[in-house]
Amino acid sequence: MSVPQRRVPAVPRGARLSRRTLPSGLRRTTRPARAGLPGATAQPHPLELAGLLHELTVRLLTADRLTQALDRLATFGASALPGGVVRCSVALIGEGGPLVSAAAGRQVETFDQQQYAQSTGPALEAARNRALVTSTDLAGDQRWPGLAAAARTDGLGALVAVPLDVRRSSVGALSVYLEPAGEIAPELLLTAMAVAGQAEVLLGELHRREVLTEGAEVDRAVGVIIAQRGCGVQEAYAVLHESAQRLGLDRRTVAERLLTAAARNAG
Repeated sequence: MSVPQRRVPAVPRGARLSRRTLPSGLRRTTRPARAGLPGATAQPHPLELAGLLHELTVRLLTADRLTQALDRLATFGASALPGGVVRCSVALIGEGGPLVSAAAGRQVETFDQQQYAQSTGPALEAARNRALVTSTDLAGDQRWPGLAAAARTDGLGALVAVPLDVRRSSVGALSVYLEPAGEIAPELLLTAMAVAGQAEVLLGELHRREVLTEGAEVDRAVGVIIAQRGCGVQEAYAVLHESAQRLGLDRRTVAERLLTAAARNAG
Protein backbone atom coordinates (compact mmCIF):
# COMPACT_ATOMS: atom_id res chain seq x y z
CA MET A 1 0.00 0.00 0.00
CA SER A 2 1.44 3.39 -0.96
CA VAL A 3 2.13 6.04 1.63
CA PRO A 4 -0.29 9.01 1.39
CA GLN A 5 1.42 12.01 -0.20
CA ARG A 6 1.78 15.20 1.80
CA ARG A 7 2.42 18.46 0.01
CA VAL A 8 6.03 19.58 0.20
CA PRO A 9 6.26 23.38 0.51
CA ALA A 10 8.08 24.90 -2.43
CA VAL A 11 11.40 26.60 -1.99
CA PRO A 12 10.53 30.31 -1.78
CA ARG A 13 11.37 32.38 -4.81
CA GLY A 14 14.72 34.05 -4.34
CA ALA A 15 15.64 31.93 -1.34
CA ARG A 16 19.18 32.47 -0.15
CA LEU A 17 20.38 29.82 2.25
CA SER A 18 23.51 28.47 3.78
CA ARG A 19 24.15 25.15 2.07
CA ARG A 20 23.84 23.37 5.39
CA THR A 21 20.58 25.10 6.32
CA LEU A 22 17.38 23.70 4.85
CA PRO A 23 13.99 25.37 4.55
CA SER A 24 11.80 24.20 7.41
CA GLY A 25 9.35 22.60 4.99
CA LEU A 26 12.03 20.17 3.81
CA ARG A 27 12.73 18.58 7.18
CA ARG A 28 9.68 16.51 7.95
CA THR A 29 7.91 15.66 4.71
CA THR A 30 7.05 12.44 2.91
CA ARG A 31 6.37 11.30 -0.62
CA PRO A 32 5.00 8.08 -2.10
CA ALA A 33 7.24 5.12 -1.25
CA ARG A 34 9.28 3.64 -4.06
CA ALA A 35 9.35 -0.05 -4.73
CA GLY A 36 11.83 -1.63 -2.35
CA LEU A 37 12.29 1.61 -0.42
CA PRO A 38 9.54 1.72 2.22
CA GLY A 39 9.01 4.99 4.02
CA ALA A 40 10.90 7.05 1.43
CA THR A 41 11.04 10.74 2.30
CA ALA A 42 11.26 13.93 0.29
CA GLN A 43 14.99 13.77 0.81
CA PRO A 44 17.01 11.58 -1.59
CA HIS A 45 17.29 8.02 -0.35
CA PRO A 46 20.70 7.40 1.30
CA LEU A 47 21.49 4.45 -0.99
CA GLU A 48 20.73 6.44 -4.11
CA LEU A 49 22.70 9.44 -2.90
CA ALA A 50 25.68 7.26 -1.92
CA GLY A 51 25.68 5.75 -5.41
CA LEU A 52 25.62 9.19 -7.05
CA LEU A 53 28.47 10.50 -4.92
CA HIS A 54 30.55 7.37 -5.58
CA GLU A 55 30.08 7.77 -9.33
CA LEU A 56 30.97 11.47 -9.10
CA THR A 57 34.13 10.66 -7.12
CA VAL A 58 35.31 8.15 -9.72
CA ARG A 59 34.64 10.52 -12.61
CA LEU A 60 36.41 13.50 -11.10
CA LEU A 61 39.42 11.79 -9.55
CA THR A 62 40.27 10.08 -12.85
CA ALA A 63 40.39 13.43 -14.66
CA ASP A 64 43.81 14.49 -15.93
CA ARG A 65 43.24 18.18 -15.31
CA LEU A 66 40.96 20.47 -13.38
CA THR A 67 39.33 21.71 -16.60
CA GLN A 68 38.48 18.14 -17.57
CA ALA A 69 37.03 17.59 -14.10
CA LEU A 70 34.77 20.63 -14.52
CA ASP A 71 33.49 19.25 -17.83
CA ARG A 72 32.74 15.93 -16.13
CA LEU A 73 31.02 17.65 -13.20
CA ALA A 74 28.74 19.60 -15.54
CA THR A 75 27.93 16.48 -17.56
CA PHE A 76 27.21 14.55 -14.37
CA GLY A 77 24.90 17.26 -13.06
CA ALA A 78 22.95 17.47 -16.31
CA SER A 79 22.43 13.71 -16.54
CA ALA A 80 22.26 12.44 -12.95
CA LEU A 81 20.43 15.08 -10.92
CA PRO A 82 16.68 14.49 -10.46
CA GLY A 83 13.83 16.87 -11.20
CA GLY A 84 13.81 17.71 -14.91
CA VAL A 85 17.28 19.27 -15.21
CA VAL A 86 17.88 20.60 -18.75
CA ARG A 87 21.31 22.17 -18.27
CA CYS A 88 24.11 22.27 -15.71
CA SER A 89 27.02 24.70 -15.64
CA VAL A 90 30.04 25.13 -13.39
CA ALA A 91 32.08 28.30 -12.91
CA LEU A 92 35.25 28.80 -10.86
CA ILE A 93 37.15 32.01 -10.20
CA GLY A 94 40.68 31.76 -8.85
CA GLU A 95 42.56 34.53 -7.11
CA GLY A 96 43.93 36.83 -9.79
CA GLY A 97 42.93 34.39 -12.54
CA PRO A 98 40.23 34.29 -15.22
CA LEU A 99 36.86 32.65 -14.80
CA VAL A 100 36.89 28.99 -15.84
CA SER A 101 33.58 27.42 -16.80
CA ALA A 102 32.01 24.28 -18.23
CA ALA A 103 28.46 23.37 -19.19
CA ALA A 104 26.45 20.38 -20.36
CA GLY A 105 22.90 19.56 -21.31
CA ARG A 106 20.79 21.80 -23.50
CA GLN A 107 23.12 23.45 -25.99
CA VAL A 108 22.26 27.07 -25.24
CA GLU A 109 24.75 29.46 -23.76
CA THR A 110 23.21 32.93 -23.93
CA PHE A 111 22.30 33.09 -20.25
CA ASP A 112 25.69 31.98 -18.95
CA GLN A 113 27.61 34.17 -21.39
CA GLN A 114 25.61 37.27 -20.51
CA GLN A 115 25.83 36.84 -16.75
CA TYR A 116 29.61 36.46 -16.99
CA ALA A 117 29.90 39.43 -19.37
CA GLN A 118 27.68 41.62 -17.16
CA SER A 119 29.33 40.31 -13.98
CA THR A 120 25.92 39.73 -12.43
CA GLY A 121 23.66 36.70 -12.14
CA PRO A 122 22.71 33.82 -9.86
CA ALA A 123 25.96 31.85 -10.27
CA LEU A 124 28.14 34.87 -9.50
CA GLU A 125 25.91 35.85 -6.57
CA ALA A 126 26.17 32.34 -5.12
CA ALA A 127 29.96 32.44 -5.49
CA ARG A 128 30.41 35.91 -4.02
CA ASN A 129 28.09 35.45 -1.06
CA ARG A 130 28.88 31.75 -0.43
CA ALA A 131 25.11 31.22 -0.33
CA LEU A 132 22.57 29.04 -2.09
CA VAL A 133 20.57 31.02 -4.65
CA THR A 134 17.31 29.84 -6.21
CA SER A 135 14.86 31.29 -8.71
CA THR A 136 11.50 29.85 -9.68
CA ASP A 137 11.16 32.16 -12.70
CA LEU A 138 14.39 33.35 -14.30
CA ALA A 139 12.64 35.34 -17.02
CA GLY A 140 10.68 37.32 -14.42
CA ASP A 141 13.24 37.57 -11.63
CA GLN A 142 13.75 41.24 -10.78
CA ARG A 143 17.19 40.63 -9.24
CA TRP A 144 18.67 40.18 -12.73
CA PRO A 145 16.43 42.07 -15.18
CA GLY A 146 19.25 42.22 -17.72
CA LEU A 147 19.20 38.42 -18.00
CA ALA A 148 15.44 38.01 -18.54
CA ALA A 149 15.66 38.01 -22.34
CA ALA A 150 18.52 35.49 -22.25
CA ALA A 151 16.49 33.17 -20.03
CA ARG A 152 13.58 33.31 -22.50
CA THR A 153 15.92 32.80 -25.47
CA ASP A 154 17.48 29.73 -23.87
CA GLY A 155 14.14 28.41 -22.60
CA LEU A 156 15.32 28.30 -18.98
CA GLY A 157 12.65 28.46 -16.28
CA ALA A 158 13.94 27.85 -12.76
CA LEU A 159 17.41 27.59 -11.29
CA VAL A 160 19.43 26.37 -8.32
CA ALA A 161 22.94 27.83 -7.90
CA VAL A 162 25.02 26.10 -5.21
CA PRO A 163 28.26 27.78 -4.08
CA LEU A 164 31.58 26.01 -4.54
CA ASP A 165 34.52 26.87 -2.30
CA VAL A 166 37.67 25.06 -3.38
CA ARG A 167 40.00 25.89 -0.51
CA ARG A 168 43.22 27.79 -1.27
CA SER A 169 42.24 27.76 -4.93
CA SER A 170 38.99 29.32 -6.09
CA VAL A 171 35.31 29.99 -5.51
CA GLY A 172 32.41 29.44 -7.86
CA ALA A 173 29.03 27.81 -8.28
CA LEU A 174 27.27 24.75 -9.61
CA SER A 175 24.18 25.96 -11.50
CA VAL A 176 21.27 23.67 -12.33
CA TYR A 177 18.65 24.92 -14.81
CA LEU A 178 15.10 23.60 -15.09
CA GLU A 179 12.21 23.88 -17.50
CA PRO A 180 9.57 25.20 -17.11
CA ALA A 181 9.47 27.86 -14.39
CA GLY A 182 7.88 26.75 -11.14
CA GLU A 183 8.52 25.00 -7.87
CA ILE A 184 11.91 23.44 -7.21
CA ALA A 185 11.66 19.85 -5.99
CA PRO A 186 13.22 19.36 -2.53
CA GLU A 187 14.95 16.18 -3.75
CA LEU A 188 16.75 18.15 -6.45
CA LEU A 189 17.79 20.89 -4.04
CA LEU A 190 19.21 18.47 -1.48
CA THR A 191 20.95 16.29 -4.07
CA ALA A 192 22.54 19.30 -5.78
CA MET A 193 23.85 20.51 -2.42
CA ALA A 194 25.35 17.10 -1.66
CA VAL A 195 26.97 16.86 -5.11
CA ALA A 196 28.46 20.34 -4.76
CA GLY A 197 29.85 19.52 -1.32
CA GLN A 198 31.53 16.38 -2.63
CA ALA A 199 32.80 18.22 -5.70
CA GLU A 200 34.51 20.84 -3.53
CA VAL A 201 36.64 18.18 -1.86
CA LEU A 202 37.46 16.42 -5.13
CA LEU A 203 38.32 19.62 -7.00
CA GLY A 204 40.56 20.66 -4.13
CA GLU A 205 42.47 17.39 -4.40
CA LEU A 206 42.79 17.76 -8.17
CA HIS A 207 44.10 21.30 -7.73
CA ARG A 208 46.69 20.05 -5.23
CA ARG A 209 47.84 17.41 -7.72
CA GLU A 210 48.02 19.96 -10.52
CA VAL A 211 50.18 22.28 -8.44
CA LEU A 212 52.61 19.48 -7.68
CA THR A 213 52.74 18.34 -11.30
CA GLU A 214 53.07 21.88 -12.61
CA GLY A 215 55.94 22.58 -10.22
CA ALA A 216 57.89 19.55 -11.40
CA GLU A 217 57.36 20.32 -15.10
CA VAL A 218 58.18 24.01 -14.68
CA ASP A 219 61.41 23.12 -12.87
CA ARG A 220 62.40 20.76 -15.68
CA ALA A 221 61.60 23.40 -18.31
CA VAL A 222 63.66 25.97 -16.41
CA GLY A 223 66.58 23.54 -16.52
CA VAL A 224 66.22 23.30 -20.31
CA ILE A 225 66.20 27.11 -20.63
CA ILE A 226 69.34 27.36 -18.47
CA ALA A 227 71.09 24.78 -20.64
CA GLN A 228 70.03 26.46 -23.88
CA ARG A 229 70.76 30.06 -22.91
CA GLY A 230 73.45 29.70 -20.30
CA CYS A 231 71.47 32.01 -17.98
CA GLY A 232 70.75 31.94 -14.27
CA VAL A 233 67.79 30.37 -12.51
CA GLN A 234 65.84 33.61 -11.93
CA GLU A 235 66.29 34.69 -15.55
CA ALA A 236 65.10 31.28 -16.77
CA TYR A 237 61.93 31.52 -14.67
CA ALA A 238 61.36 35.03 -16.04
CA VAL A 239 61.74 33.76 -19.62
CA LEU A 240 59.17 31.03 -19.00
CA HIS A 241 56.76 33.49 -17.38
CA GLU A 242 57.09 36.02 -20.21
CA SER A 243 56.55 33.28 -22.80
CA ALA A 244 53.37 32.18 -21.06
CA GLN A 245 52.04 35.75 -20.99
CA ARG A 246 52.92 36.38 -24.63
CA LEU A 247 51.22 33.17 -25.79
CA GLY A 248 48.22 33.56 -23.48
CA LEU A 249 48.87 30.14 -21.91
CA ASP A 250 49.55 28.91 -18.39
CA ARG A 251 53.12 28.11 -17.35
CA ARG A 252 52.48 24.38 -17.25
CA THR A 253 51.36 24.27 -20.88
CA VAL A 254 54.37 26.30 -22.01
CA ALA A 255 56.66 24.06 -19.94
CA GLU A 256 55.14 20.93 -21.51
CA ARG A 257 55.66 22.30 -25.01
CA LEU A 258 59.24 23.27 -24.25
CA LEU A 259 60.03 19.82 -22.83
CA THR A 260 58.42 18.13 -25.85
CA ALA A 261 60.44 20.27 -28.25
CA ALA A 262 63.64 19.60 -26.31
CA ALA A 263 63.04 15.84 -26.37
CA ARG A 264 62.31 15.93 -30.12
CA ASN A 265 65.50 17.89 -30.85
CA ALA A 266 67.55 15.57 -28.65
CA GLY A 267 66.27 12.57 -30.61
